[in-house]
Amino acid sequence: MDKQKVSKVQKKGSVSSELHLSASDVSVKAREKRISPQAFSTWVRALLQNWRQGTVSVKDRSEVSRTNKKPWKQKGTGRARAGTARSPLWRGGGVIFGPQPRVKSLKVSKKVKQGVLNSLLFDRFDSGNIMCLDWSLSQDKPSTAQASKALKDAGLHGAKINLFLRSDDSLLGASFANLPGVRVLFFDQANAFDLAHAPRWVVLKKDLDQFKEMVSRWS
Repeated sequence: MDKQKVSKVQKKGSVSSELHLSASDVSVKAREKRISPQAFSTWVRALLQNWRQGTVSVKDRSEVSRTNKKPWKQKGTGRARAGTARSPLWRGGGVIFGPQPRVKSLKVSKKVKQGVLNSLLFDRFDSGNIMCLDWSLSQDKPSTAQASKALKDAGLHGAKINLFLRSDDSLLGASFANLPGVRVLFFDQANAFDLAHAPRWVVLKKDLDQFKEMVSRWS
């Protein structure tokens, strides 16, 4: 398999060299696992469904806190007959067919997931939209200003990007968290919805080995 190029960007935004992912990093058969757009839609639908909490609830006529005594006698009052103040027709009564707590989950096979991840990966490779940024914080606390300047120098200011970080890298995570268009992803949480969020993927030079390890698991 031909080596796929990953641009390495200096602090001033110029491309200084090229880093490569070879067959040892991504399986030779990885391209063969690319899959149809329908599979992508299936996984995204499953993700959105499974992320729903399902905790919304209303009370029906058996649960509302009102007396069940007949409001008035059946005949002779001139008013419409009524059997209970808990009726859904009354103010404060129960709700008909209202939402109830439920747990509903959809499953997607491992093969489909790998195919979708590989499709997204090679789409970014082929279009040259995976970038390696050689940058680090110059202080021991988060700095959104420094993170914004780093992206601006790399020509990514205002662009929609997915930034891959380690889950324990709290300083960099906090630095990039509030930048518009930037979605911080950990190496162990890759999924179709988040990966498709942005056309450009960015990984820091210090985390390049973790990135290679992540994509190698997709093959």
